Amino acid sequence: MTALMEETSKLTDRYQTTVPSGVRKQLKLGKGDRIRYCTEHTGRIYIEPVRASEDDPALGAFLDFIEADFKAHPERLQALNGGLHDRIRALVGDAEVDLEEPLSPDDE
Repeated sequence: MTALMEETSKLTDRYQTTVPSGVRKQLKLGKGDRIRYCTEHTGRIYIEPVRASEDDPALGAFLDFIEADFKAHPERLQALNGGLHDRIRALVGDAEVDLEEPLSPDDE
């Protein structure tokens, strides 16, 4: 696959880099914007902007809490066993969920 654009940047001693101006323009990035790094199974990595509508402060706080708990108590981590998986599957059955479908007014 031929790249549409190719630019390079250099890592600092603290592993920081400047996003090249062509990439910033292509992704419509401004100061303070966030980017997401995505890794495909092939090893290819790409970046994409994280838009404000994707930020969820409650989810972020929850994930920060979970991360801190993992770091503080790694001995509590356990592999998901088959029995729990079977119990969860029994609860949801074959329910199909479309995560892209908007919530109904009753669910919001």
